[in-house]
Amino acid sequence: MRILFVCTGNSARSQMAEGFGRALGEGIAEARSAGLEPKGLHPYAVRAMAEVGIDISQQRSKLLSMEDIRWADVVVTLCGDARDRCPVLPPGTRSYHWPLPDPAAARGSEADVLAVFRAVRDEIERDVRQLLASLAAEKAVSPRVL
Repeated sequence: MRILFVCTGNSARSQMAEGFGRALGEGIAEARSAGLEPKGLHPYAVRAMAEVGIDISQQRSKLLSMEDIRWADVVVTLCGDARDRCPVLPPGTRSYHWPLPDPAAARGSEADVLAVFRAVRDEIERDVRQLLASLAAEKAVSPRVL
């Protein structure tokens, strides 16, 4: 199963989701991410993921393309802007929306901002685990699904 995570900037939420998808989805799914207006990989996203043992430092912020859309079996939007502006998906492509706050918009001290990144990271991990468990259960029931 190929999962595409999409948000506006492809700097934090979708990058962290891609990281979890790659790390946790082995044998179940492949993961990519893209954005509508790529902003570059956010250093706090890299740092927050490193804290849980996942290195996303080599991932790159990418512009969403029709090739990405055609590649995906599942598209997950992580912000309302991406949900509203995402191109029409091909028939059979599933979509999910996880409305998460943008940690890149967090303000305050370094500790305050990092706390927001950690909270969003933990929500993304939970959601990715649930999605992968659901996909694995489908595969067990109907091997041709994946």
